[in-house]
Amino acid sequence: MVYATLAGAILAEVLGTTAMKYSDGFSKLWPSLITTLSYVVAFALLAQTLKTMSVGTTYAIWAGVGTAAVAAIGIVFIGEPVTAAKIAGIVLVILGVVVLNLGGAH
Repeated sequence: MVYATLAGAILAEVLGTTAMKYSDGFSKLWPSLITTLSYVVAFALLAQTLKTMSVGTTYAIWAGVGTAAVAAIGIVFIGEPVTAAKIAGIVLVILGVVVLNLGGAH
């Protein structure tokens, strides 16, 4: 169940960040409201996750998966350029999350 809560937090954060792109500096109402609501949900779910999962592991997964997902959304849906550096960065973020998870269990 803890991973489902964390997945919900990640999805909410990704939605909020994507909506923020369309908020035009918080000058457009609906994307701004979606951003705000999404981050409230993301932090609420993240707080629930932290009740049973270590903070380092939780944050590594939340930030890493969220970063990789937002970068992929930028490439696939928003038309941001694909560069070798961007792909390498996404791969390194994912590898970092994996390494933290493998080394974090006690």
